[in-house]
Amino acid sequence: MFNRKRCLRRVAAIASISSLLTGCGILSSDSADDEGPIVVGTTSSPSTLDPAASWDSSWELFRNIYQTLLSYPVGATTPQPDAAESCEFSDTSNQVFRCELREGLKFSDGSTLDAKAVKHSIDRIRQINVNGGPAGLLGSLERVQAPSEREVVFYLNKPDATFPFVLATPAMSIVDPDAYPADALREESGIVGSGPYTLQSYEEGEKAELARNGRYKGYAERKNNAVTIRYFQDSGAMVKALRDDQIDLTYRGLAAGDVIEFQGRVSKEEEIQLIEGSGTDINYLVFNPKDPWAGKKEVRQAVAQVIDRAAIAHKVYRDTVDPLYSMVPKGLTGHTTGFFDDYGDPSVDKAREILTDAGITEPVPLTLWYTTDRYGSETALEFKELERQLEASKLFEVTLKSRPWKTYVEGYQKGQYPVFGRGWFPDFPDADNFIAPFVGKQNALGTPYEATRITNDLLPSSRRESDRGNVVKQFKEAQQILVDDVRLLPLWQGRQYVAASRDVSGAERALDPSTIMMLWQLSRKTSW
Repeated sequence: MFNRKRCLRRVAAIASISSLLTGCGILSSDSADDEGPIVVGTTSSPSTLDPAASWDSSWELFRNIYQTLLSYPVGATTPQPDAAESCEFSDTSNQVFRCELREGLKFSDGSTLDAKAVKHSIDRIRQINVNGGPAGLLGSLERVQAPSEREVVFYLNKPDATFPFVLATPAMSIVDPDAYPADALREESGIVGSGPYTLQSYEEGEKAELARNGRYKGYAERKNNAVTIRYFQDSGAMVKALRDDQIDLTYRGLAAGDVIEFQGRVSKEEEIQLIEGSGTDINYLVFNPKDPWAGKKEVRQAVAQVIDRAAIAHKVYRDTVDPLYSMVPKGLTGHTTGFFDDYGDPSVDKAREILTDAGITEPVPLTLWYTTDRYGSETALEFKELERQLEASKLFEVTLKSRPWKTYVEGYQKGQYPVFGRGWFPDFPDADNFIAPFVGKQNALGTPYEATRITNDLLPSSRRESDRGNVVKQFKEAQQILVDDVRLLPLWQGRQYVAASRDVSGAERALDPSTIMMLWQLSRKTSW
């Protein structure tokens, strides 16, 4: 078990930042030469090691081991070149996107990374077409060409100003054609990538050991030589490991009680700093339209009328999250409060009237599913509160069920759950990414949602606009459609908290606009 010598003086600090997109420089890094790997704890473990199968938390590992054409250097809110030397639309209609690769790119095993490898990586996502996988991000892509060793050209079937953001997602990680089949997921263990780190060892659900990739060519300036990621199923165990010097910092899954405690220990002898920032991650319920009860619009409306978001935020999360009334979170252009505008405050009487008018007079049986190890320890408490609220109305009879994330994903992709909880960490910071992934025959939920007005008109119209400030009208209408259908029910919007040992630097600069941790920004202080 990894331990290190600590400074004798223990000091508490809270670093509060207004946004995780820019670094305030409150901590400094002195050297990449440290006493051992920096150890990061998280409750967010990968479901797969193959980018073609992942539209989930696996991206947090992929960002650090694989490489994408574009990515987000510290402070950037729009994609910048990484494996690419340059990228741009070469036409005026946003339908032809060209990239030129950096010279001399290699995969971690020494094989050549060229334009054919990029084409292979993108094509296999669509060829394999995993249910609930990232192929849904490529709806505007018609074909990819590799006219030369370093040139890649993407031809789109319609204008799409968001396409550079798509290429910057870890789903578009570049893989070695010799190691990743064109028509099947990789079966071998391990990863062959070209990112800042190589994967030295991996124990599913336990840990991933990363070491500096000597062949990497990209924008990342690595401030450490190695990182170990430890995966926890329980927030309490993760925080105990932090206090016991077994890990250096926590990321994702920090419990509300621990946040409150760390916030309250500023003046006491405490070696843990809490780094706080605004977030755009959201939590919501998904209704399965094929379920005999959840498939009834009036049942969904009644649930929406009963749920008390403020009570969930206060009682379960102790006001470390904010109630959310639209799938597009606060802070993004186009955000609305549609569910509050239409439903107002929670009302059992209004919910009863909705059901009665639909001829439903007996309590509605609903089974709510949640994952036990993805979003933190409060998830179980959140669903108990949802159960309490719904049953207190005497309009519903609720059964709660749960599974670990890996099998939970398989369940909702097969349509097994009547109602299930999901969280969403954005692929990129645009309202498009809080609507498009959830609609259409192929989406991130594995539950088809044919909202044709959104998919055929509103999203294509918005994607013609390079200036994202000009698409508010389209996104407001799209959100109202989601409110009217109640297929998705937003619950709360998160904030970002990272608890770290005081001798670790860079955590306030380490999160990209999708709140994925760039592990290369972390370092251990060598002097005080």
